[in-house]
Formats: sequence, structure tokens, C-alpha cells
Amino acid sequence: MADQLIRATAAGGGIRAVGAITTRLTEEARKRHKLSYVATAALGRTMSAGLLLASNMKRAESRVNIRVKGNGPLGGILVDAGLDGTVRGYVDNPEIELPPKPNGKLDVGGAVGSEGYLYAIRDVGYGYPYSSTVELVSGEIGDDVTHYLATSEQTPSALVVGVFVGAAGVSAAGGILLQVMPKAATDETLVQTLESRVAALSGFTPLLQAGKTLPEMFELLLEDMGLEILPEVQMVRFHCGCSPDRFLGALKLLGEAELQDMIEKDDGAEATCHFCNEVYQASSDDLSQLIGALKAQS
Repeated sequence: MADQLIRATAAGGGIRAVGAITTRLTEEARKRHKLSYVATAALGRTMSAGLLLASNMKRAESRVNIRVKGNGPLGGILVDAGLDGTVRGYVDNPEIELPPKPNGKLDVGGAVGSEGYLYAIRDVGYGYPYSSTVELVSGEIGDDVTHYLATSEQTPSALVVGVFVGAAGVSAAGGILLQVMPKAATDETLVQTLESRVAALSGFTPLLQAGKTLPEMFELLLEDMGLEILPEVQMVRFHCGCSPDRFLGALKLLGEAELQDMIEKDDGAEATCHFCNEVYQASSDDLSQLIGALKAQS
């Protein structure tokens, strides 16, 4: 099933629902960063959460950044997701692996750590971005993003995200976000109903592996609450905006002296993009051309 995102409403517009399948993009991230099983699950969950959070923004260039920094061996996670359906991200220690939990699930919480912070930045496309910081609840990502929504955005929410990764790679990934809109936020029964229904799910990836589509998952949760699924199906993908031209542009900012030093000591320059692990190289001739361009500007 193609990676995609769909939206829906229920309870007369009092509930907003978003679902995303992110299997292929999570697999691409796994391959690019050579991620362990638990690192794949942690990054995949965070990328899914980023796309779900970005889905309610208005301007095409809007983006959400999620940074998770816990006290576990995985280190930090950084994800950048946009309303346009693109997402990218990385973890500090991609090779870290932990034994599964007693229930057989990957120990994402142990890898991330339960002590630390989640930082979220919303860039709405104009003015200053909005930033928020909340303490981690469990390190399992879903709980932590739900806590962020309730604490920083005062939006009662229920979120489930998951990644299933085996020896052959990622076979299922994605998530569902349910939110109670302001006009219905005072309805405690509605909020509790959503939370209990999401908690009763067997998880996102088991449903996906069983062949359930996003609309069918929405029906499981909201069919008796006036569910209306919006017709647009948005494709989502792993995408990084880095390029050779951007790499050369960044080198140019170093100035003539530093570029000349690179020519003399290293006969060129090399850099790796943290977000996508793409390696860029510049020859001594490339650096000489940059020096020439800087001299022409002076």
C-alpha cells in the first residue's frame, strides 16, 4: 500500500481525524541511516507523528520540527515534516540495539529514555515560528506527542503510531491522530470515548498488516459518530532538500582563507547531510572557483 495521508471529521466537526501510512518512507530512512531495529522504530514513529501534526497547518510551506532528547542510549531524534507531505529525520546513534520487551515489542522507550524533553517548533510560513517544550512521559513517542498536544496546544488528543521492522526491513508503519476541536473540547465524555477507543486498538501496525485501510481504521474508531472521510488522498514521502548547489553555497560562507586552507590540506572538501546521509564532495577546482567568486564580489 502506498504511503499516504487522509483526513476525516466526526461528531459534526467536533472531532478531527488524520491517518498516515509511512511504511516506504520509514524503510528509506532505515536504509539511508543504516538504522538498527529499535532506531528504525523510534525514528519511524517520530516521522509519522511529524506528518500528522503538520497536516492541520494552513500554508503550503508550513513545517513542523520535532526533537526528542531523552536519557537513553539512542541520543536525540530530529524530524522535519511539512504540510506538503515530505518528511526527513535522523537519530544520534543509529546503531544502538536493545533486547525486546517481555511482550516482544521493540523497547523504544528504553532506547529513547523516559527522562528528557520533547521540543516542537511550528513554522507557519510567516513571522516567527512557534516553539514548545514538554517533559517526556515514556520515551515511546506516541505518549510524548500526545502529552505535548494536551499541554502546549491545549488540544485533547489520542495518538497511536507504530513501526513493524523485521529481517527484511519495514513491513508496516504509520499512525492515527484523533483530536477534539475547541467547540467540543468541554465534552469530557467525548474525550474519554476517544481515548478509550484508541487504547482498545491492537495497535496500528497489526491492523495495517491485517490488510486494513485507513478508512477502515477510521470506521473502527468513529463509524457511530457521524464519520465523514474527506476525498483527498495525499501522498507522503521521505525527502531532503539538500543538493550539491546548497553544499557549495554553504562552503562559500566559510570565506577565502578557509577555502584555501582546505585546498592545501585536503585537496577538496566533503560533507554528509545529517537528515538523509547523502555525501557531497567538492574538488580543489570547485573550491578555487568559489574563491574566485568571492574575490569578484569584494
